[in-house]
Amino acid sequence: MDHENTSAAIKASAAAPVEVDLKDRVMDFAASASIEVTPQDTALLPSLVGQLPPKTTVYITHVPNSTVHEVVDIACALEKLGFKACPHIVARRIEHEMALARALERLRDNRITRAMLVAGDRSTPAGLFSSSLDILDTGALVSAGITSIGVAGYPEGHKRIGSTLLWDSLRRKQEYAAQTGAHIHIVSQFGFNPGALVDWEQQLTEHGISLPVHVGIAGPASLRTLIKYAMLCGIGASLNAIMTNLSAVYSMRHLATSADEMLLQVVRSREAALARRIVEPHFFSFGGVLQTVE
Repeated sequence: MDHENTSAAIKASAAAPVEVDLKDRVMDFAASASIEVTPQDTALLPSLVGQLPPKTTVYITHVPNSTVHEVVDIACALEKLGFKACPHIVARRIEHEMALARALERLRDNRITRAMLVAGDRSTPAGLFSSSLDILDTGALVSAGITSIGVAGYPEGHKRIGSTLLWDSLRRKQEYAAQTGAHIHIVSQFGFNPGALVDWEQQLTEHGISLPVHVGIAGPASLRTLIKYAMLCGIGASLNAIMTNLSAVYSMRHLATSADEMLLQVVRSREAALARRIVEPHFFSFGGVLQTVE
């Protein structure tokens, strides 16, 4: 019996460092995590102080029922609270060049040097801009001192944009970084299939894309909420797997349907090239900002 106890203790001791190592890796990886808020979350901002580390990057999403000026307002408020604000600039929601110029002027005046560029999901642009490349081509971001730029990436493809156009867009954004000295990173769409990230990293390398990736992870949310946003975002294989087998979703080993699961799977897969490519996590809050922060 003593022999059995000793053997069990040795096995437990051998296993412990693995768990400690994984915990340390998760903590190191998550230490630089970013989150997102919307202009509707203004009242919550004071609650973030003390809950998030100072200088945490907080993205401000430009939701359909808000304006670019409201996005800038909350960005300025976050910067004053000690965070690093990263406002979304959604090309198809900007009504005219003057609106872009005024927004960027306010960002410069408040010493905000970060922005997240996305095309937007409007079928008809509100103004002249239809893509994030249109924004970059104006040269306005350089003039405004925007030196850190996030761009969207889609490990499982995009429901409306073909793969050829997606790769061409990333190449042109990488060229912009080389020409201007801006630091560009990719913020990937959230998903439930960690294996897709491994495949996508290989594709990035094959297409000559060396930009770092901030991996998108869905924050704490119910399965119903996750499916809702997955349908809106069209996340391909992950969504198809869930919709095909809702009753068995929690037993599908290749899927990670919670923030905890996805974070652990990403950390476990961060080896070699993937570790150099995926540099930090970005949490999509889906309206549950305080849940995500906690």
